[in-house]
Amino acid sequence: MTGLPISCFRFGRPIRQLGVAACLVAIAVSSASAMSIRELRALQKSDAKQGANYMRYYLVGAMEGALEAHDQAVRSGAAATICLNGRRLAPEMAEGLYQTELKRNKELYEADMPVPMVLANALSTVYPC
Repeated sequence: MTGLPISCFRFGRPIRQLGVAACLVAIAVSSASAMSIRELRALQKSDAKQGANYMRYYLVGAMEGALEAHDQAVRSGAAATICLNGRRLAPEMAEGLYQTELKRNKELYEADMPVPMVLANALSTVYPC
């Protein structure tokens, strides 16, 4: 029962089904995590034909997620760290941003660090405010 909100176990009988469904959603959301640098490299090598495409698709999604998380933080009152200011940012740029950030700060990143963090750092370096 560790990791579950206590409220998941306090539902009365009339709403038990709704409570169980809410608890299952909470478990699923809490167990989701970002792919690490090591996992992304393994994904790229996993399939000779499609591995590189899978990696690129993940990077595009992670980049879009990093941008959305940044925008949400700014809407909540945080200071902006990524400012496009009309400059171009296209999906095909995700891999280049990622690889450049890893090369630029190779002593900083370890294999178990999350890919979205690398992309967020790359975006804040390339598109500073």
